[in-house]
Amino acid sequence: MKPNRLFCLLLAATIAVAVHGQAKSAATPAPQATPQAAPSIAAIADNQVSIIEREFVSAADAMPEDKYNFTPTGLNIPGSDFKGVRSFAEQVKHVAATNYLLWGTVTGDKSPVEMKDDNGPASLKTKAEIVQYLKDSFAVGHKAAQTLTAENSTSQFPNVFGGKNPMPRLFMVTFGVAHGFDHYGQMAEYLRMNGIIPPASRGGN
Repeated sequence: MKPNRLFCLLLAATIAVAVHGQAKSAATPAPQATPQAAPSIAAIADNQVSIIEREFVSAADAMPEDKYNFTPTGLNIPGSDFKGVRSFAEQVKHVAATNYLLWGTVTGDKSPVEMKDDNGPASLKTKAEIVQYLKDSFAVGHKAAQTLTAENSTSQFPNVFGGKNPMPRLFMVTFGVAHGFDHYGQMAEYLRMNGIIPPASRGGN
């Protein structure tokens, strides 16, 4: 057999195999991935509690203890009015206390420390005491989030802020998250006023 003829036969055989393989691939659909179950309402809410917990607790940890009573009042920023604002410590205690008010109402957990106003327990003085109180309040938040179901999310509780309208269970859980982020923004400013970048904003975030 001449070399040219042999080459042509080999080329034809190679093309035939390739075409057959493509036809087989087209005829056989690729296996589809098994669809994942949609997350529950409890899992979604619990993830939101985790996000604010991570950012808020890291901010509370970042402020040195000797700056825990810091307020911007003494900075004398032109045009500013910081008279009467909460100190850094009061911001942390206020959020923890409100966490107990909202989430503890859902779970039945009460603040382990007596409070006289919404600035949080006055008896907590040290950074360690305040941060532990904060962390414990978030544990109650996870517990509250995990009670949520599609059926009970609209069940209502008496208004914890003294208003006339009752508050749905879902609102009690999610408002705790929203409230925490409101005060996190203030804490982030307090940190930056002391030359500290909030941990959640480090690394170019």
